[in-house]
Amino acid sequence: MSSATREAILARLIEAARPVSGAELAAGLSISRTAVWKHIHALQRAGVAIAAIRGRGYRLESDPLCAAAVTARLATRRLGRPCVVLDETDSTNAEAMRRAEAGAPEGLALLAERQLRGRGRLGRRWHAWPEHSLAMSVLLRPRAAPEAMAQLPLVAAVAAHDALAPLAPGLGIKWPNDLLLPSPDGRGRKLAGILTEMRAEPGRVQAVVVGFGINVRAPAGGWPAEIAPIAAALGNAGGDAAAEADANPPSRNAVAARVLNALERRYDEWREQGFAPIRQAWLSAHVATGRRARAHDGSRYIEGVAEGLDADGALLLRVDGELARITAGDLELTEGGDAP
Repeated sequence: MSSATREAILARLIEAARPVSGAELAAGLSISRTAVWKHIHALQRAGVAIAAIRGRGYRLESDPLCAAAVTARLATRRLGRPCVVLDETDSTNAEAMRRAEAGAPEGLALLAERQLRGRGRLGRRWHAWPEHSLAMSVLLRPRAAPEAMAQLPLVAAVAAHDALAPLAPGLGIKWPNDLLLPSPDGRGRKLAGILTEMRAEPGRVQAVVVGFGINVRAPAGGWPAEIAPIAAALGNAGGDAAAEADANPPSRNAVAARVLNALERRYDEWREQGFAPIRQAWLSAHVATGRRARAHDGSRYIEGVAEGLDADGALLLRVDGELARITAGDLELTEGGDAP
C-alpha cells in the first residue's frame, strides 16, 4: 500500500472538524473504499488512534505527526521543505546531521514520534513522549564564518518565542535559549529547549542543525519526579485559542509549522540585517535581566546580576561592580521575583 496515500488519509483526518466517511476519503483520493479501510487499519496497527463511528465515518482521537499536515501550514520558501516524519530515531539532531553529511539541502525538517536518546544542552537528557512532545530538527547551511554561529541559538530562541508566545501567556527566554512559562517561585517552568550543533572546517560552515524540544502536552501519567517542579506544557499554558485554531489543545503539526515559519523569518532577518534586530527582540523577552543569577561556564559558577546581551550575543553579568562576558554555558536564576 502506498505510504503517500496513507499520509494523505491521515492529513485529511487531522484537518477534519468532524468524522470523515470512507466514501469521502475514497472520492477525494481516487481510491476504493476497501483501500481506505486497509489504510485505516494500517494506521491503527501503527498506533494511531482512529475511531470508526457507525454511520458517520472515521475520527482521529490522537495527535500524530504528519508531514503533509505540517507542510499545509507552511508559509516558508525553504524551511520545512522537505519535511520528514520518523517513527523512531536515536535523536533528530543526530539524524539530521547524518543527512547533512550525505548532502541533504538546507531547510530539511525532521520530526520524530519517539527519540531513544534525545539530548539537551550540556549533555543533559531531553525527555520526550509520543503524542505529547514535539522533537524537531532543522538543517541550515548559513554562508557565514564559524565564529558567527554562536548567535544562531539566540536566533532560534527568538523564533521559537515568536511562534509560541501567542499560545503561552507570559512566555520568556532564559539565556541562551530556554523558553520558560511563569511559575509561583519566579524562576519559571521550562516549556522548550533548543540544541544547536555545527559541522565546520576552517573559515567555512558546512552545516548547522537546530533542534527544538517542545512540551506540547504533559505526559498522561504526569511528569517524572526529577522534572515535575520545573516542567511546563503548552496544553495547560492558557493561551489564546483565537490565535491558532489548533491551540486548545494544541496540535503538534501546527506547532511545528509555527516554529518553522518563525524560524525562516528570523533566520533571513539575521542573514540580511545582522544580529542587532535579533538582539533587541531577545532582550525584550529575557526573563533574567536585572535579576540575580549565576552562570556556569563549563568549569565554575559566576554569580551576579544579569544586565542583558552584548552586541555579539554574550551574556553580560555584573559581578562585584564589573561586567563579565559569558560566551557559553548555562544560566540559573538564584532568586525569585516577578514570574518570570
